Amino acid sequence: MKWCRFYNEEKISFGIIEDNLIIPVSGDPFNGFEKTNKNLLLEETELLIPVFPKTFYAVGVNYLNHVNKMSKLTGRSASPPTAPDVGYRANNALIAHNKPIIIPKDATEKVQYEGELVVVIGKEAKNLNKKNVWEHIFGYTIGNDVSERTWQSNDRTLWRAKNTDTFKPMGPWIETAVNLENMITTIKVNNKIKDQFKTNNMIFGISDYLVKITKYITLFPGDVVWMGTDEVPSNIKNGDVVDIEISGIGTLSNPVLKKIS
Repeated sequence: MKWCRFYNEEKISFGIIEDNLIIPVSGDPFNGFEKTNKNLLLEETELLIPVFPKTFYAVGVNYLNHVNKMSKLTGRSASPPTAPDVGYRANNALIAHNKPIIIPKDATEKVQYEGELVVVIGKEAKNLNKKNVWEHIFGYTIGNDVSERTWQSNDRTLWRAKNTDTFKPMGPWIETAVNLENMITTIKVNNKIKDQFKTNNMIFGISDYLVKITKYITLFPGDVVWMGTDEVPSNIKNGDVVDIEISGIGTLSNPVLKKIS
């Protein structure tokens, strides 16, 4: 099932996507809902981010291929993580499908995409284990963890590099039924494939992270966990269009604009 979030009759509503139609619901997918008798055309509806999370988690380096390629690129020894590493992102940076990524005027040319699988939590979760972790997941969407690498290297924290307004596209919807093993992430810039990798080929998997997080922190319905990226991302610039496609979910597309004043 595909769930989306959008403006409807001057309020934010959730809806279920069937074919090219959106069926608005009363309520929400986390606390109960009822379908309405209305239909909206998907192509004529402006989608919002599919969920507004209470807390926005992001994992650290999580693909061995990425570690090895970055090692060759930088001349440093490969150092894959030895345990799940969890960080945070800021909600102010979230934007929806088709909304522009806006690069600040003083940013360097080293602004890069990161195509990521996003896990959406469906039920309150604390002290999960490998057996019950999956029943607490509502579904999956797509994220683009846009990063300014010069700021990332020079700032003591990632406050600008990762959390600048518009640096976190997410969407276009949530898919509740996926086959993780069959997923392929494809990243295109201006319709040219830049990176492609097996989405689930992670150093530490989804269950590893959720078990680790909930040992210390309670997860709530609507929280999101971004699962990292593979390959070595390229720079993006004014006028580019970035598409992050994950098979079984869909495509998140965003244009890029650079501020000039």
